[in-house]
Amino acid sequence: MILILSGADDLHADHVAEMLRCRSAPVVRFDPASFPSRAQISLAYSPSGRNEAVLYADGSRMDLAEVSAVWYRRPGAPVAHAEIRDSAARAYIELECSMVMQDLWSLLCDTWLPGRPLAVRRAEQKAFQLKTAASLGFELPPTVITNRPDELLELYRKHDGLVVSKQAATAFPSTVGFGMVRFTELVTTRDVAHAQTLSYCPMILQAYVPKRMELRITVVGRRVFAAEIHSQANNRTRHDWRRYHLARTPHLPHELPRDVERRCVGLVEALGLQYGAIDMIVTPDGRYVFVEINPNGQYLWIEYQTGLPISEAICDLLLDETRERAVA
Repeated sequence: MILILSGADDLHADHVAEMLRCRSAPVVRFDPASFPSRAQISLAYSPSGRNEAVLYADGSRMDLAEVSAVWYRRPGAPVAHAEIRDSAARAYIELECSMVMQDLWSLLCDTWLPGRPLAVRRAEQKAFQLKTAASLGFELPPTVITNRPDELLELYRKHDGLVVSKQAATAFPSTVGFGMVRFTELVTTRDVAHAQTLSYCPMILQAYVPKRMELRITVVGRRVFAAEIHSQANNRTRHDWRRYHLARTPHLPHELPRDVERRCVGLVEALGLQYGAIDMIVTPDGRYVFVEINPNGQYLWIEYQTGLPISEAICDLLLDETRERAVA
């Protein structure tokens, strides 16, 4: 049985679940946000240490020993019962539920996509990504992660004002509000004039890397799918292709040099993952510059734009362990 952990509003999970069902694979989907208000768990141990882990959700009983592969897609965090009104009590219950749920996941099978939760959280850390990528021979942009205004001013002077800024963490949390995003932006003279405000919160500052094109490289196991994003074709996507203008931003399959492809697979493996979405820049003189890796990055628009069979590769990886059990 394949377990997909994700929220209800997830087109990627919908798409892959349907493909798995078309292959006659048993698929169960669960969002931890429904625990404990709409789901229950039971972990039992006998005197000999034999254990049983059971999940009760949507009116059904799931023996987690039958799970052969897990797609840790985009699960929500546990939410306390609405009857619990006290904010301190809610915070305690939700933390307790999160810890118990993480404990539960640690008992499951070895096949996890993109990886086990601890590995995913570590891989999301930007400084760790950069250090790991550099150790594998990737070229990096000159980078500073800091809340020291002097560091910003020094980098700005050193690179003649061609510096970009972006978030030091992964995304805005739900406490800030859904629908908010902070794109990569060029540091302006106005930003320099207000450099002291950097002391309030750290940011990533990088020397601007000239772009011939950008790449989205999706690694699934040892398979690599590289797509060109011609972000320089219009001003809207020039500094951050996440401003999506698909009608004017060509997306094409890209053949990576063998050494770059090997490094991409090596990076995903070094981070303890089986999946990763890597962003790179191809410079006008043909250099491949690493930007970042998202251990659970979106890919479906790349598949639709280029025809690269990424979902098929995900299904193949999730089914490998299932096939082995069937043969056994």
